[in-house]
Amino acid sequence: MAHIGAMDADHDILIVGGGLAGPLLALALARAGLRSAVIDAEPSETFTDPEFDGRAYALALSSVRMLDALGLWDALEGKTQPILGITASDGRPGEGAAPWALHFDAAEIEDGPMGHIVEDRVLRPLLLEAIGAEERVTHMPSTRVTAQSTEGSLARLTLSGGKELTGRLVVGADGRSSGTAERAGIRRTGWGYDQTALVAAIAHELPHEGVAHQFFMPSGPLAILPLPGNRSSIVWSETAEDAARIADLPDEAFLDHLRPRFGDFRGEIALAGKRYGYPLGLSLTDRMVAPRVALVGDAAHGIHPIAGQGLNLGFRDVAALAEVLTDARRRGEDIGAPDVLARYQSWRRFDTAALAIATDGFNRLFSNDNPLLRVVRDVGMGLVNAAPPLRRGFMREAAGLTGDLPRLLQGRPL
Repeated sequence: MAHIGAMDADHDILIVGGGLAGPLLALALARAGLRSAVIDAEPSETFTDPEFDGRAYALALSSVRMLDALGLWDALEGKTQPILGITASDGRPGEGAAPWALHFDAAEIEDGPMGHIVEDRVLRPLLLEAIGAEERVTHMPSTRVTAQSTEGSLARLTLSGGKELTGRLVVGADGRSSGTAERAGIRRTGWGYDQTALVAAIAHELPHEGVAHQFFMPSGPLAILPLPGNRSSIVWSETAEDAARIADLPDEAFLDHLRPRFGDFRGEIALAGKRYGYPLGLSLTDRMVAPRVALVGDAAHGIHPIAGQGLNLGFRDVAALAEVLTDARRRGEDIGAPDVLARYQSWRRFDTAALAIATDGFNRLFSNDNPLLRVVRDVGMGLVNAAPPLRRGFMREAAGLTGDLPRLLQGRPL
């Protein structure tokens, strides 16, 4: 009998997790000729239910270019809202914004919109439809991984029901409580913020003109993200105790609590869908790779939504890993070899750690009512607002246009 290391693998890549990062990686790899299986614990109908997840994501310009490079962007036409501006300000409920507000105008970076807002209920079904139409991707919904191991040049997964799959590499895209990372012995560092994000779609009387707002309140930030039409998505961070109380209120009482924070700058407001709550915290792995294992997205890092960069961070992981694996395969290398995976980790590790530390620091700086810190942050925002080069630098960073960008994030094919 041949040694298992010499046997052919069932797939090139075994991807655990069927949310957003997993299917996106499978699609990118398929475009480059690699075969993958997406093992998805959820039934397909869960993700296609419009009420499965109420979140909306701020896709950076580089993430938009990636979706375009993979042939997905045209299908989103008319279903996203371009981000034409961002306003950030300090404030307290019922008092309105502080005098020093930070304004970003997309026209300043000459690349078009800084990004687009897209709802989960729009993006997720699109990705599932795309992998369903791709012959190099096998989607396995309602399936869990019960064991994983490395044997020679293969990785092996045992699935619920007893079936086994082999591949050259296992990719964990299975969220903050990643079983893939745990089985590989990858440890996590993290803590909760004692905050919960209350998420809902809000209809408003006046147009938003494509401008996103971030109000920094003592209990946590309130993000107001423009959606198509006269609608916005709110990400309202409150202390866990207050959030639990507010979440239990009837709709009109919920709006009564929201109005002093939201303000009247968009006229009358009303709920435009279900309400959701998501606990907030920081979660960062001590490494992104292990023998024949790599992590992407929340499986590697979960950050505070204060900068709206969580999904974009996962997209950057996907773009970098897809490029590393594609280039390795073209050179005839073993795509799961330690030196190949080390390239991916060295490319992504600093970026993920730096953003995790930055968002943690921003949340601690802004989620309080300390008078001295209020002065410091208001003066800081005023200085940035008065310095166009610095302001443009922040905008290019938010748009994902800085650093060593993988080809997909530049809008180029693999």
